Amino acid sequence: MTEVSNNTGTAVAAQQDAARVVLLPSANGDGSMIRTKDLDIAKLVTNEQRIEEEKFLETKETQIENRYRGLRGYLRLFEITRVIAMLSLYLYLDQLDIHQKQQNRHKKERLSRAYRLTRMAVYGEKLYAIRLWTFQAFMRLVRRVVIGAERDRERNQEKQALWLRDKLIELGPTFIKIGQAMGTRADLLPLPFVVELGSLVDQVPAFPNEIAFARIEHELGKKINEVYSEFQLDPVAAASLGQVYRARLHSGEEVAVKVQRPNLEAIIKGDVSILKRVANFAERFPQLNENADWAGMLREFDVTIHEEMDYAAEARNADRFRENFKNWTNVHVPKIFWNATTSKVLTMEFIHGTKVTDLDEQHRLGVAPEKVNRLLIKTYLKQLLEDGFFHADPHPGNLLVMPDGRLAFFDFGMVGRITPDLQAKMIDAFFHVVGRDPAGIAQDLIDLDFLKPGTNPNVVRPVVEKMFEFHLNLKLKDVNFKELTYDLADVMYDYPFRLPSNFTYIMRALMTLEGIGIITDPEFKFFEAAKPYAKECMLRREGKDFRKMFVNKLMGRDSDGKIDWNRTWKLAKMALKTVLNTSST
Repeated sequence: MTEVSNNTGTAVAAQQDAARVVLLPSANGDGSMIRTKDLDIAKLVTNEQRIEEEKFLETKETQIENRYRGLRGYLRLFEITRVIAMLSLYLYLDQLDIHQKQQNRHKKERLSRAYRLTRMAVYGEKLYAIRLWTFQAFMRLVRRVVIGAERDRERNQEKQALWLRDKLIELGPTFIKIGQAMGTRADLLPLPFVVELGSLVDQVPAFPNEIAFARIEHELGKKINEVYSEFQLDPVAAASLGQVYRARLHSGEEVAVKVQRPNLEAIIKGDVSILKRVANFAERFPQLNENADWAGMLREFDVTIHEEMDYAAEARNADRFRENFKNWTNVHVPKIFWNATTSKVLTMEFIHGTKVTDLDEQHRLGVAPEKVNRLLIKTYLKQLLEDGFFHADPHPGNLLVMPDGRLAFFDFGMVGRITPDLQAKMIDAFFHVVGRDPAGIAQDLIDLDFLKPGTNPNVVRPVVEKMFEFHLNLKLKDVNFKELTYDLADVMYDYPFRLPSNFTYIMRALMTLEGIGIITDPEFKFFEAAKPYAKECMLRREGKDFRKMFVNKLMGRDSDGKIDWNRTWKLAKMALKTVLNTSST
């Protein structure tokens, strides 16, 4: 028997280096697993050795905290501040003409008020006008240097978007997540930024196994060999928040073990603390800040990232999703093993399968990619319009087609919730799309809170109506959701629109779904594919609500509202058409 070393890091690292020479890891679980009792960390069983193991983990986590202290902390602050300052300046220069029009209008209002006061007030305002002219001339010069001529605007936006993406990757996990969230914020960023950040994926190297194994033992309060009989040393996936291993329980079940990055909380806390300081400083310069509500985005991100960091919450989300689809035999959600799950370690059933975008492998399995795609659309319409609870990150890595053709969902750290009121408004919008009613859609955007506070709806309503008139004049099968979203993104950036926080996940999910659909079938059209399933969902949901309301009326239990007979008539017509179409086919 080899001698057991008290130096946990050295002993385990040496064994891993040797094992990596022969292992061929695969996200599908084709790599070899070794017996956990042969791991050096499993042999550290005395109290002294366990204390040493805890100290090792604590030391590694303290090293991460030190990145935000002293000189290193100030360097991190400078690096983050520089990226945000450059982005804010670029966004301000990109819309300089709009800003200067507002400044000139404000200047006239100030001068008009001065004429009603004193002569000195008028002189003061004329001096202010000279200073403003000088500032505007200087900013036009800066724009010429930084952005270039108007004809080069789109090309320069694409270059700046690439620069921002690379900087976010360089800044690490926190900023990759922020970039992914910003990829849906067409109200804050020009279209090329939205496109580039929308494709941003986790590009973070895996952290050492000795840290992952120490984390598992610390969280579960047991030796790794007491929980798992076998373990694959190479992680099958590494992301910004954690990494995933394949293992086997003593009961024989094959599982995926998700382990959080060391002291992730310190990383997020340190970066968010820096961002709050930057946001507070930026508020002193409203002109550079007015197109990007950094403080609001930061609050939203802080809540979201902490939800995603809680693996126990993710496990509960998976259980809820499984319950919602318990009657769907073609949808599978991995089983959670709660005895080996905490807020930082998640153990769930390991699923063998192929990505939804791997068409060759699906054909080899005898599975039709078009059917998988239709099933995916159907599941999301159920989530959005019926359940009010949806998987918010449906990229190909989180969706697998199992050998028997079932669709498996993974990674429930990012979920969205929709209130019944919002569902009703979304259904109204669908009625208006199907009815080719651009005025109704424009009103839907206003009702759904897409306008910035204080904006006159009459100013932007004609713009939105005109844009939707073009798309609704096309046949529904020719309407591309992504193109429609990008057209809307241009309107949102140039006009006083904003993307409500409750739509961030919805837009991201739908655009990702359409992207998967187009890979599966180049002729795929989101609205055409979604239409029949959307009608089914609407009829079930609305019919259920109407029956409840009608019974309450008859029984005298409803005292706060009237039945919307116009809506009910539309629902009845839709139901009749659906029945007739079904009977004719």
